[in-house]
Amino acid sequence: MSDDYLVRIGKLIRDARQHRGWTQAQLAEALATSQSAVNRIERGNQNISLEMIARIGEALDSEIVSLGYAGPMHLRVVGGRRLSGAIDVKTSKNACVALLCASLLNKGRTVLRRVARIEEVYRLLEVLGSIGVRTRWINEGVDLEIVPPATLDLESIDADAARRTRSIIMFLGPLLHRTDRFMLPYAGGCDLGTRTVEPHMIALRRFGLEIAATEGQYHAVVDRSVSPDRPIVLTERGDTVTENALLAAARHDGVTVIRNASSNYMVQDLCFFLEALGVRVEGIGTTTLTVHGMRTIDVDVDYSPSEDPVEAMSLLAAAVVTESELTVRRVPIEFLEIELAVLEEMGLDHDRTPEYVADNGRTRLVDLTVRPSKLEAPIDKIHPMPFPGLNIDNVPFFAAIAAVAQGQTLIHDWVYDNRAIYLTDLNRLGGRLQLLDPHRVLVEGPTRWRAAEMMCPPALRPAVVVLLAMMAAEGTSVLRNVYVINRGYEDLAERLNSVGAQIEIFRDI
Repeated sequence: MSDDYLVRIGKLIRDARQHRGWTQAQLAEALATSQSAVNRIERGNQNISLEMIARIGEALDSEIVSLGYAGPMHLRVVGGRRLSGAIDVKTSKNACVALLCASLLNKGRTVLRRVARIEEVYRLLEVLGSIGVRTRWINEGVDLEIVPPATLDLESIDADAARRTRSIIMFLGPLLHRTDRFMLPYAGGCDLGTRTVEPHMIALRRFGLEIAATEGQYHAVVDRSVSPDRPIVLTERGDTVTENALLAAARHDGVTVIRNASSNYMVQDLCFFLEALGVRVEGIGTTTLTVHGMRTIDVDVDYSPSEDPVEAMSLLAAAVVTESELTVRRVPIEFLEIELAVLEEMGLDHDRTPEYVADNGRTRLVDLTVRPSKLEAPIDKIHPMPFPGLNIDNVPFFAAIAAVAQGQTLIHDWVYDNRAIYLTDLNRLGGRLQLLDPHRVLVEGPTRWRAAEMMCPPALRPAVVVLLAMMAAEGTSVLRNVYVINRGYEDLAERLNSVGAQIEIFRDI
């Protein structure tokens, strides 16, 4: 490489590092090299290989640090290893994306602590940045600072980033208070079949929002003369539907009652955040929420989202499937009690510490230790229900757990049209799963897992389930194109490696 190219590449690396909020020492640690070497690279005084460029791009989560397109990320898994030690649960992905959307309500400075560094968050940050919101990682890249402009530049919205996240639909609630007309790209995200946005429209219409969908855009018009004159009854007790209604109600100058509301973990975190903004919310944790809105919100707020119960379930499932003894710390127990009750019925050997409080001051946490257990298939089918029932996103993990249990387990994933189909990918790894219809899978256990090379399912939780099965399978497996996992999990491979897994991240260069 010429000196000119080395200087240009060094500047790209420096910019990407600073954007992530890392010091040279932190990047050096991630690369297992010295700070002086990183300094030389950034100044263009160090020859650098294509492999090192790819490693730096991986560490900084930046495709710009590459020569051309580096290609999708893959995982190489050496299975059959036991996990041990302890691992902490990260903050909730779904809470973090809701709070990023909620930051649009506030004219002041918002600081969110320990934000999940995942693709879903990065896509929303790209969208926020494109409309003029200033965001930066602070405190060595752990926390996120958000400062909105006086006027949002919605005409410059990053449509590509917006279409890669379904969470963009939660911009509707805050934006209807910011402008009378705006456009949003169609929402994207996981491939889980047709999911109507009509429940969102029904709720937000009560605040004067009308939507016309044409040419890949939501065209929104707000009638300021319309406001809720009676309780809003949600036609679907969905999490994002409830959050959108809450976001609209927070800036409505009056009292809004929301019935048939979700009381799930991310909704509760959003309610706690709204209270930090000064919005009074009654009925948190129930299906009826009463919101005392404020016409203007202009405060400097500091908030810590709570831990992710679905990630906690992922880690518990990893221990069960690999027959390991593992302690999972900072588990939001209120949102896993049904799952643990089912696992106890199946014979899971575990114990838990006394409860303590999360950094948000409200959510109850415990540390759970799981030990190798002889599991039996549950008598009843596994099926999700709205909170406080078994979490919809935790259902796929029971496919892997049922596969190591003795007997037949019926899993009824009634919420999504396609997700149960993706669970049959476990058959490529030795599983015996029979698809009864698009929503029901019969799992026969126990399973003798075997290694395989396969493409990642296009849905987040089934993708992680496949990864867990690969960890249990003797031999070397390859899981290709794992972007969907990075949408919802921060450094999952590295964190599993820290407790005994052997997972290598690689790209086709």
